[in-house]
Amino acid sequence: MSSSAPKKFGELEPSKWPGERLGLPDKGSRSVARLGRRVLAILIDWALAMILGNFLASGTAASWMTLLVFMIMQIIFIPTIGGSIGHRILGLRVVPLVGGWVGFWRPIVRTLLLALVIPVLVWDSDQRAFHDKIAGTVLIRA
Repeated sequence: MSSSAPKKFGELEPSKWPGERLGLPDKGSRSVARLGRRVLAILIDWALAMILGNFLASGTAASWMTLLVFMIMQIIFIPTIGGSIGHRILGLRVVPLVGGWVGFWRPIVRTLLLALVIPVLVWDSDQRAFHDKIAGTVLIRA
C-alpha cells in the first residue's frame, strides 16, 4: 500500500468529475447522470404517478396512492427496463456498481430510501445520493 493512500475517512480526495473514483467516464455513454436529467426524470415519474394516483383514489387518499404508484413503478421498472420511465425517456439507466443485473433487492432498497426524500439530498463528489450508495447502484447515461 502506498504512503499516499487515505488512512482514515475524510482523507479521500474529491473526484475530478462525477464517477471518476468509480471508473466511469467524464462525459457520454456510461458517465454519471447529471442533476438536470435526474430532476427532470423524477418529475416525469411523479407526474405519471399523480395521474394514476388521482385516477385510482381521491382526496387525501390520492396523495398516498400517488406515492404508492411511484414506488411500485420504480421497483418494477428498474430491474425490468433498467430504470424508471423518466430515466429511460431521458436516456438514463440504474446499474449496480458490481456490474451485471441490478436484481430485485437493489430497486426495493433504493426506492424505500428515495421515498424518504432526505437520503436523496445527501450526495458525494461522484453525484451518488445516499439511496444509490446504500443500494450499491449508480445512475448513468445510457
